[in-house]
Amino acid sequence: MDTITQFTPWLSMAGGILIGLSAVLLMALHGRIAGMTGILAAVLPPLSTDWQWRAAFLAGAIVAPMLYVAAGGEIGFQVPPSTAMLVAGGLVVGVGVIYGSGCTSGHGVCGIARLSPRSITATAVFMLATFATVFIVRHVIGA
Repeated sequence: MDTITQFTPWLSMAGGILIGLSAVLLMALHGRIAGMTGILAAVLPPLSTDWQWRAAFLAGAIVAPMLYVAAGGEIGFQVPPSTAMLVAGGLVVGVGVIYGSGCTSGHGVCGIARLSPRSITATAVFMLATFATVFIVRHVIGA
């Protein structure tokens, strides 16, 4: 199956700037790292004592793309894998987040910016696993 990925340098750069800005503001205003997994975990029972800012952060991550589409923007994407593959992938990522002590947003965006050796290593492992997975799924399994 051929999958075409749109090259969107300006939208990608704008998204990266917004992610970086949100991470910097969260650190500057709350002293917290913008790791989406940690933020999400604290709004699930049992609630963290500081769940309000976490809920607002997550709401912004959900509402912002909706506002973009409402303003006439288009978010084009395809999901060629089956639902079973998506569920399996989600479970593998969930286990990886536990063993990696964080996710790509916490390690890749915030940890690398702080020059954390642990985060640099974790992000390298995430990327190598991603490359291997894409190769296996596209060229070995043929999905």
